[in-house]
Amino acid sequence: MATYNKRGYKPAKEKEVKEVKEVSEDISVLEKNSTTAEVFSTLDATASKTEDFVAKNQRIIIGVVGAIALLTVGYLAYQKFVATPKEEEAANEMFVAQQNFQKATDGVASDSLYKLALNGSEGKFGFVKIADEYSGTDAGNLANYYAGIAYLNTKKYTEAIDYLGKFKSEDLLLSAMATGAIGDAYSQKNQAKEALEYYVKAAESNKNDFTTPRFLLKAGKTALAMGNKEEALKYFTDIKDNYDASPEAATIDGLIGLAQ
Repeated sequence: MATYNKRGYKPAKEKEVKEVKEVSEDISVLEKNSTTAEVFSTLDATASKTEDFVAKNQRIIIGVVGAIALLTVGYLAYQKFVATPKEEEAANEMFVAQQNFQKATDGVASDSLYKLALNGSEGKFGFVKIADEYSGTDAGNLANYYAGIAYLNTKKYTEAIDYLGKFKSEDLLLSAMATGAIGDAYSQKNQAKEALEYYVKAAESNKNDFTTPRFLLKAGKTALAMGNKEEALKYFTDIKDNYDASPEAATIDGLIGLAQ
């Protein structure tokens, strides 16, 4: 009796487990198929909406794409046929003015050569004309700097401020020099407050061992002349603490004594 029950019971259990497993697998397959179908249905709907949008707005899309292509071609054409030749032409025009400027800087008949550099000679434009005619080019921008320095050296300080203010450069050293030169022009015009503002701006715009102590010294002397000893001491101390190897540091102890 025990043997019969054992033999009869085992096959029944295996059959039930198999049936349950098959049903479970069928449900999983159905669920999977259902999810996949849902995903594809969503993709189909999205694609259909996209196709409808394209169909309805075809002219607009083509117009936008065409405009972008036209702008790209136009930009490339401008660079090749207008901007590049203009840069080369401006650089060629500026060569003689640069030579005159360099000679003036070296001290050879400075005033007259600076004027030639500004106004032109030998059939070539001077910096003033180049800055105007070739505005927007690198050469035209650089002409603003040259013109500003030339005006500064010929004691035309208002013009110097004007041209130096137009000069823009990613070269931090040259940019600091231009800013400091504006300070020099204001100083010559006896506008100490404005001069101090530009000296400080030049000193702080690009920390280095050349321009920073130079304009810190000018800022300190200007502040001292204005009677602002505390501010002057700050600039002089900065030179002593951080730029002790610079030429400006040679006499800084005496200036610190005056500011204390």
